[in-house]
Amino acid sequence: MPETATVRAGHRRAQTGRPRSPARFRSLEESQPAVHARTDIHDSSYAWFRLAVSVLLGAVGSVGMWAYVVVLPAVQEDFGVDRAEASLPYTTTMIGFALGNVLIGRHVDRIGITIPVIGSAIALAAGFALAATSTHLWQFAAVHGVLIGLGTSATFGPLIADVSHWFRARRGLAVALTAAGNYIAGAIWPNILAPLLASDGWRATYLIIAVTCIVTIIPLALLLRRPAPVEINPAGGAVAQAVRQIDLSPRMLQALLIVAGVACCVAMAMPQVHIVAYCADLNYGVARGAEMLSLMLLGGTISRIASGFLADYIGGVRTLLIGSIGQMLALVLYIPFDGLTSLYIVSLIFGLSQGGIVPSYAIIIREYLPAKEAGQRVGIVIMATVIGMALGGWMSGWIYDLTGSYRAAFLNGIAWNLLNIAVILLILGRARTLRPAPA
Repeated sequence: MPETATVRAGHRRAQTGRPRSPARFRSLEESQPAVHARTDIHDSSYAWFRLAVSVLLGAVGSVGMWAYVVVLPAVQEDFGVDRAEASLPYTTTMIGFALGNVLIGRHVDRIGITIPVIGSAIALAAGFALAATSTHLWQFAAVHGVLIGLGTSATFGPLIADVSHWFRARRGLAVALTAAGNYIAGAIWPNILAPLLASDGWRATYLIIAVTCIVTIIPLALLLRRPAPVEINPAGGAVAQAVRQIDLSPRMLQALLIVAGVACCVAMAMPQVHIVAYCADLNYGVARGAEMLSLMLLGGTISRIASGFLADYIGGVRTLLIGSIGQMLALVLYIPFDGLTSLYIVSLIFGLSQGGIVPSYAIIIREYLPAKEAGQRVGIVIMATVIGMALGGWMSGWIYDLTGSYRAAFLNGIAWNLLNIAVILLILGRARTLRPAPA
């Protein structure tokens, strides 16, 4: 029987493994490599450039977290209030910062990072300018909570979530470096603000911060307009990648991370919020306290970067546990050592111990929970850590007013740190071995 055209076409299909496509389908197939090439942007030179911009944004925008720590004694004297009341603006800042991480993080999942960061610049500039003109503490605290707190938040949790989408092999390091921008701010800004505070007063210092935010953050934000990459494999499904499994529901894991975040940061707040005031009480002066804060946060920056490397090898939970134990041991050292040299050394040890704690939460979320929910879930846990900082900052001031000493405040921080370690051990006990997920 003569071979028909249909049979011949079947032979060709058997040889090639697929039917010949018409021109309109061939053009679609030829375009596929360009589509798949989008996944190559992960860990690329552009991803590292974007990371560098994000670190700079964190270093500038996080001034909202550290400026008040430096000016706290001056504001307390200006408004004629006690230490607990003077700690209130820091608490409201942390509340605004916490809420902003959730609200802005949810929008970043949909619209990207650029618009939220530009809004951050405007809010920070307006907030510092209005705070500089406040005549009552409640006005000052409200501005810190609504404008400075919300404005600062866009340059932390949302930036971390955005950067996490651009890396796979070095995601832990990228997240840690982005989070380090916050500590770089803490290491740099106190040394910039202390001499301005001494020469011009806290109100003029706040106006200088307002101008700085508006002229630096917006240009940097415009460099991040490119949308996050979409991971597609040649089969059209999700890209297979390593994931960590855990015997906890997403809701339970999120709840445990919230408890751990509050507990670790109540402990963390004692030195970070009150070290300047502590040094003033010991008659070492505000400038020495600002130097200790900078040294603490410089150590924290180093710790955050090191923890990122570590998390890429041992995972976020173990990295978090190491940092939490180190933080508790450093808090213990503050109790017997209150000499000037000793405080410098202990502050450095504290920074080197705890810097990797907060970014580890974001790494854990990316290891165990869906990537498409990263912005919102990272924001929720960051909110918990900030609530812990706010609670710890106020609680330490309240304990100081009650006892006339910071010794009991350090003991309070150690107790909260023990709770944090217990929760982390529970999570670690439920974690499974790393294995590849199906495509």
